[in-house]
Amino acid sequence: MHTMWKGSISFGLVNIPIKLHTATEDKDIKLRTLHNKCHAPIKYEKICTVCEEEVKPEEIVKAYEYTKGKFVVLDNDDLEKLRKENEEKAVEIIDFVKIEQIDPIYFERSYYMSPHEGGSKAYSLLRKALQESQKVGLAKIVIRSKEQLAVIRVYENTLVLETIHFPDEVRKAGDVPNVPSEDKVTKKELDTAILLIDQLTSEFEPDKYTDEYRSALLELIESKRNGKETVTATTKDIPSNVTDLMAALKASIDRTKPKKGGAQKKKAEPKIKKEA
Repeated sequence: MHTMWKGSISFGLVNIPIKLHTATEDKDIKLRTLHNKCHAPIKYEKICTVCEEEVKPEEIVKAYEYTKGKFVVLDNDDLEKLRKENEEKAVEIIDFVKIEQIDPIYFERSYYMSPHEGGSKAYSLLRKALQESQKVGLAKIVIRSKEQLAVIRVYENTLVLETIHFPDEVRKAGDVPNVPSEDKVTKKELDTAILLIDQLTSEFEPDKYTDEYRSALLELIESKRNGKETVTATTKDIPSNVTDLMAALKASIDRTKPKKGGAQKKKAEPKIKKEA
């Protein structure tokens, strides 16, 4: 499993060298966009809005727009230094809480944690302590130049780090428009709804839930491929250096050919001898 972060986590005087591995994967089917005329992939270019020229990667700088059209340019060296200073810090667990106190709206992404060199015993200690106390650890960590709040918990005997949103990143539910403030339902309607919920209540078995749309899309793609309903992108003919050289030589020869008419020498007229 690919390691995407290395560092250490501490609680109290206990320090655990760890590695992070992405716990989930995006299985969305990536569809390319083609030109329907020739079925060649469409290229997206970075174009300057003023110069209307394509901008090369080395010509791009990062900046913060503090007001419309005004920016603070941030130097890459400064950003890299700031990132390293924060990423190289040990991640300290600052609090322990009950996971039930954290609403699911805060959760963002999951990472498996594995012990790095010499960290197995401390890893096992934290895992056992979390299991026995039935609590989770709260910590801060910098991943990909972004500081994040994180929950450390146990999942199937493995420590998991869950990044969670900061409170100011979660929008207020009270700002959602058209939400009724009162429940205008009858007791009979409520009893019927609760009965239906009771009938549909079961144990959570994640394996029984599948992405039906993705499965259907894969079947459609496979059936079209097997039925030879495929297209091939038209390629652009790029002349080789030999062809270019031959064309240049031919053009040079054509240029040096004598032109008809004016370029030819006039024939000398015969001289007539006068009689005395």
